[in-house]
Amino acid sequence: MNAALPPCHFPDCDMTVRRFREAGDMTLDLFHRDGRIDDRWLGLHLREFALLWRLAHHPGERLTEMQLMAEAWRIAGDAQSASIATQLEAARAKLALAGCAQLIGTDADGRYFLDVPPATGLSRI
Repeated sequence: MNAALPPCHFPDCDMTVRRFREAGDMTLDLFHRDGRIDDRWLGLHLREFALLWRLAHHPGERLTEMQLMAEAWRIAGDAQSASIATQLEAARAKLALAGCAQLIGTDADGRYFLDVPPATGLSRI
């Protein structure tokens, strides 16, 4: 039988993970692995959620497909980056149903970011 570990066995045991990230009108919920706008759930796929969760960590920060694969999906190397664009297009379509497709931005260099209007601000709960 396994013995119980002491409460501080792991060095980061005091670290708390925030359940929610908000960007504009969208709230991402880590527990449900989904996003919502007002009271409407978006129905995100796990990979879509992971991309939005990473982008919502610093809205406005521009990330390449390789950075998103490494930081959101934990995939390193020369994996197919086309799936990033596919997943973000699917998330954009789900946001469009709630009138918020513009939250996912792409710059001239093909980098992705969350375009949060300055008036709505940003908060991390």
